[in-house]
Amino acid sequence: MSKELTKDQYWELFEKLPQEIKTLILSEQTAKDIFNICDRNNVDMENVSQVADYTGRVLLGALKPEELQGVLEKVVFLQKDQAKKVAEEIHRFIFFPVKRQLEGFHKTETAPSTKPSVKTAPPKIPAKRKPRTPPRKDDYREQVN
Repeated sequence: MSKELTKDQYWELFEKLPQEIKTLILSEQTAKDIFNICDRNNVDMENVSQVADYTGRVLLGALKPEELQGVLEKVVFLQKDQAKKVAEEIHRFIFFPVKRQLEGFHKTETAPSTKPSVKTAPPKIPAKRKPRTPPRKDDYREQVN
């Protein structure tokens, strides 16, 4: 989850953004898209502003895109299927057009993974099998001279 940010921290994040994302955040069309997504998915009107807030946090880089659904469930208190549908539509209509820019600054802003590297064993090559021979003489074979 994301921590609460101060107004100054929001502005610092905003200043570092690529121009396309700045334009998207300030766009009236983005606000309309969020409203329409919430309306289609029966989100209560009092929760629309929270959905917009967390969408903005993703665009600012304060929240990872893959965390949006979980935040909608736990913080905005949407039902699981409702949060999933809202998050999918936000990804499709708002995040997808600026996918490269989002990936770029989400990769640079996050710390490198601390997971231990897992070495994979080379693929096992099956041992050659001996051809199966019938347990008794095959009566159906013809003699070849």
